[in-house]
Amino acid sequence: MLIAIAALFFGGFVLAGALRFSGWRPEGMKNHGELLDPPGDLRGVAARTADGGAYPWNPTERMWRIVVPVAKTCDARCAQLPADLELVRELLAQNADRVHVLWIGPFPEGGRRSAALRLMQDAPELRAGLPRQDDPKGTPVYVVDPNGFAILRYAPGSDPGHLRADLAKLLKLK
Repeated sequence: MLIAIAALFFGGFVLAGALRFSGWRPEGMKNHGELLDPPGDLRGVAARTADGGAYPWNPTERMWRIVVPVAKTCDARCAQLPADLELVRELLAQNADRVHVLWIGPFPEGGRRSAALRLMQDAPELRAGLPRQDDPKGTPVYVVDPNGFAILRYAPGSDPGHLRADLAKLLKLK
């Protein structure tokens, strides 16, 4: 009887260890975007808005950024991105003011610009900090943490709901 109790007790540890080291994670612990390893480093980039103003990576503000590096032309999916990203921001409710959208490149004609959307100057050093941003399938979307590291990448055409779910988890971090 004692052996059976010990087997049940230690069996749970063995099972948990096997699941942990096999790479399995519960569904609620997974992120939808691609985790960038190593993350893109934008801390040293002197980003500027389209009107020439400085855009600092001020970590004390705890501001998260959604960065959209648009290719030279903006197709139909790209033209839908501003509305999708504003919806993502609005669905973050009380945390919406902790997220900026940085748009690098040409803004689509007739696209809706929210107060949180910042048009940025298209600087090569800014694009260099965003891995694999020249995707032939379209425009990827990145999440940049308050310190200036690009940590998540969403492939062109990704579901905006996945971005919202990941941002909601990240915004809970203090």
